[in-house]
This record gives sequence, structure tokens and C-alpha cells, in this order.
Amino acid sequence: MRVKCPYCGDRDVHEFVYRGDAAPVRPAADAGEAAFADYVYLRDNPAGPIAEHWYHAQGCRNWLVVERDTRSHAIAAVRLAREAAR
Repeated sequence: MRVKCPYCGDRDVHEFVYRGDAAPVRPAADAGEAAFADYVYLRDNPAGPIAEHWYHAQGCRNWLVVERDTRSHAIAAVRLAREAAR
């Protein structure tokens, strides 16, 4: 699999570290223990398109949001995580 890093260009997937789904949002500090347990431990496992966090450990050391289809591993888009958060 190849990931097109915005800084480094087309790179092998082995240069990256996979973090997981980019969708979960940290609960507010007063949300309670159950909300934090859900945030930490519960994850969807969709078959299809998903936005994921990847870290370019062997390159520019930026966090990326990679939009990937989990069935085919086809990558639709890659952007810097700090730009995706806006």
C-alpha cells in the first residue's frame, strides 16, 4: 500500500504508524466515567470508507488523516491532521 504524504510524496506504508479511527471526539472533562470508557474502548469496525489517523514516523513526522476503504485499501484522500481539525 502506498500513502501520498502532503510533504514527502508517495511513500510505502511501512514508513507510517497507524493510530486508528479519526472520528472519536474526546468527551468534556465533566462527562463522567462511562463517557470516557466509551471513548477509550469502544470503536466501530466499518467495512468501507473511513477516516484514520496515521503518523509519518520515518518521514516528516506529521500526523495525517487518511481516507481509506477498509475493503480494498484504496486511499481516496490524505491531508494533514491539523488542517482536518479546522
